[in-house]
Amino acid sequence: MAVVAVAGWRWWHQRPPYGPEALHLRSSLEFVSYEQAQAALGSAYQAPVASGGDQLVLGRVSWQTPPASLNGGYFALFLVDKRTDLKPSVFAVAAPQESVSLGSAGVENRIVDHYPWLRGAGDIRVGEHEWQSVGSRLAIGDSGASPVTFVALFPHLERHRREFPIATAPVTLPDLLLALVYIGPDDQVFWAQRLQG
Repeated sequence: MAVVAVAGWRWWHQRPPYGPEALHLRSSLEFVSYEQAQAALGSAYQAPVASGGDQLVLGRVSWQTPPASLNGGYFALFLVDKRTDLKPSVFAVAAPQESVSLGSAGVENRIVDHYPWLRGAGDIRVGEHEWQSVGSRLAIGDSGASPVTFVALFPHLERHRREFPIATAPVTLPDLLLALVYIGPDDQVFWAQRLQG
């Protein structure tokens, strides 16, 4: 009886409260100039400065209000260069600071176990038993934060200046993968949805 109860609890605990189809997700990606990026973000936010072959990618993601709150979980928004499985490290976001944050979390290393197509979500291996957290994702802690508008910087770096493995220019739109992942309040990887790429 106890084994059945534990198995039932685990199944229920890992079960998402809703799937991505409930959100009616919409997204777009495009290359923009600094002026276009600043106009899209608005005067309250500062776009990354690009020069000398750097590229700026403007992204927008929107969704309908979900049937349940995130209740301690969050949406993780990933932009990944599929050629290298690397993420950019510099973002500007037009959203309240309490709703969207930038960074990474250890749970994101488990995403690839469920979704191999999202290899770039976690840390990268730099040695036999060593991993390095590089690049960033956007964590959205409020399901009412839609739409999210962001600008990502892809710097153009000389080969000898690439000290940290991050996504760099030149890049094309077909090279980019945009995905939304629902992480539960106890670090459950509920689901991942490919938005672009």
